[in-house]
Amino acid sequence: MKRKLFALALGVVLAATSLVGCGSGNGTTSPEKGTENSTEGGGESGSTTEKIASLVSGGEPGSLHPALSQGTHESVILDHIFEGLMKRNQEEEIVPGMAEKFELSDDKLTYTFTLRDDIKWSNGDPVVAGDFEFAWKHALDPNTASEYAYQLYYLVGGEAFNSADVSAVSEDELKALEDAVGVKATDDKTLVVQLNQPVPYFTELCAFYTYYPVNAKLEAENPDWALDGATHVSNGPFSITEWNHDQNVKVVKNENYYNKDAVKLSGINFIISEDLNTDWQMYENNEIQANYNLPPDVLGKLKAENNPELVIPTELATYFYRFNTTKKPFNNLKVRKALSMAVDRQTLIDEVVQGGQLPAYAIVPGGVADAEGDFRENGGDYFAENLEEAKTLLAEGLKEEGMDSLSFSIVYNTSEAHKKIAEAIQAMWAELGVDVQLENVEFQVKIDREHQLDYEVSRAGWIGDYVDPNTFLDMFTSWSSQNDTGWTSPEYDELIKKAASEFDVAKRMEYLHSAEKMFMENLPVLPIYYYTRPMTVKPNLTGTFKPVNREINLTYADLQ
Repeated sequence: MKRKLFALALGVVLAATSLVGCGSGNGTTSPEKGTENSTEGGGESGSTTEKIASLVSGGEPGSLHPALSQGTHESVILDHIFEGLMKRNQEEEIVPGMAEKFELSDDKLTYTFTLRDDIKWSNGDPVVAGDFEFAWKHALDPNTASEYAYQLYYLVGGEAFNSADVSAVSEDELKALEDAVGVKATDDKTLVVQLNQPVPYFTELCAFYTYYPVNAKLEAENPDWALDGATHVSNGPFSITEWNHDQNVKVVKNENYYNKDAVKLSGINFIISEDLNTDWQMYENNEIQANYNLPPDVLGKLKAENNPELVIPTELATYFYRFNTTKKPFNNLKVRKALSMAVDRQTLIDEVVQGGQLPAYAIVPGGVADAEGDFRENGGDYFAENLEEAKTLLAEGLKEEGMDSLSFSIVYNTSEAHKKIAEAIQAMWAELGVDVQLENVEFQVKIDREHQLDYEVSRAGWIGDYVDPNTFLDMFTSWSSQNDTGWTSPEYDELIKKAASEFDVAKRMEYLHSAEKMFMENLPVLPIYYYTRPMTVKPNLTGTFKPVNREINLTYADLQ
């Protein structure tokens, strides 16, 4: 997802299963498209009443362009306004979306997608196979600087094109690299995709937002089309009408969507907010119908009351802290291990986040299939908490680095939950004699600083882009733009490459287990817990669903 997890404003863990709210609460409708939501109750159904649902999406999006988006706060909007060749249905199955069908070659290296006849962009332009070819190559173009371009390295020539040094190659050489990428629209309805090796989850990737199409004609006319609601064009069940920066993003039902009859809402109001208390107040005041940004104290109260509006699905995600291994003393494994062993995860879960999360002693969460059984259960834990041993390791590590004491900052993005978690860990590390400061920054600032390795310890999280161990492990390869730890290993890279080209499931999983073992033995990150996704849903908002690696989806929802 993607740096998918960075923006989880909740401090609670992974969840998936469909959800339908139950309990009490009023609905919100609006008499006109694009107007502010009413908070006066349900309203009558019919042609004169518009059903506008509201929820908080998180912080201000950096971009709502498929190639440039990189956070949960962006993907929750993108998943409602775009659609890929494949999509998720309410049963969380990967089914054809813009594609009507596809064929896979015997060697599992070539996909031939046939697009539907009746698909259009929100501006009325036809969606053609060339829009997918353009979008994927645009994301890979090194001039685009897409953070998620590496998700397209499965394509023949994808990595070579994206890795090209634009200052050292001519325009003709760069064009030749682009032409060699394994995606080609042979006509308006046919897209041929060539892979480097078989990818068992490739159809799932085709439902991921980096693989969404882009209107090639629009991009040529206005490269900034995705930064303004007035010029934004998409191909999904909804389309943007307004983007009031730092306030909200309003979308309405896309009348050009081929499956518009299944869309019952007139629109959705995505409110931009990173204040958990404000979000909860909006939910209590019936200004939003779903809230997955629950303050920890509110969550604890709702659980104690067995509130029927509270739903706690699991989620394919891990909450962790990054170490900047390029800075002393975090270059020392003993220091990293000491800090990891000194965190009392269960106490943190029970007293701070309170969402039924599971303590994490590895990077890949549960719920991912192994060759047999569950990958996490088979892999087990890679370390245990032990304060006394942590003290010994810290003293040894600091001595090796010529240091007598340790003082540093934890960087976290704005969120009451992240703050409380950091405060709890700050107190736990104080027992080691470590002086820890807390530094609260905006989400985009945190991301930028992580990319620049301008931090010591930084809060992070990751939601799986697809349901496979690789989505948590390839993030830490030398070629990944999401690594941001300074740690790399040629041996680790080789294991990930071997897993990517392995036909045999058992052997492939063996490579991935070996990669995780190597990663955890080096501890460039500190795993804290595996997510659940506690949320509240008003009883009059029905038909929502929550994929294991996505936020709540309102595509087929209705307001009663």
